[in-house]
Amino acid sequence: MNTNKKYTVTQNTFRIMLGCLLLFTGTGHLTFLRDDFQAQVPDWVLLDIDVVVLLSGVVEIVLGLALIFLKKYRIPVGWVVTAFFIAIFPGNYTQWANHTDAFGLNTDGLRLARLFLHPLLIIWPIWACGIIFNKNVEK
Repeated sequence: MNTNKKYTVTQNTFRIMLGCLLLFTGTGHLTFLRDDFQAQVPDWVLLDIDVVVLLSGVVEIVLGLALIFLKKYRIPVGWVVTAFFIAIFPGNYTQWANHTDAFGLNTDGLRLARLFLHPLLIIWPIWACGIIFNKNVEK
């Protein structure tokens, strides 16, 4: 691990914001958004959809806490969060392909727009955790 890396205030702020977002959505998986998240579980997933929603909610909470508190491990945590966002993309695609209303996305256009915004979720931890796009590395 490169301990010489310096992070900007903006990167740290966005890392913490992403952690808070994951805590919020993870809590939503377990409580008030549970039905909406079930609409995103692809048919090919072999587990019960409620189990998938609950497990992914726990993962989001753990990742959110890790982003906020494990600053020393921000790069490995950033990689795991990035992989998680890649892994959940089929759920967003499933909601669009099945024309399923959830999260206020009640048109195919809104669901499609979210698909095109998903890469921002993938880039967010890569930048905020300093995996790449970090010009503040000491030589």
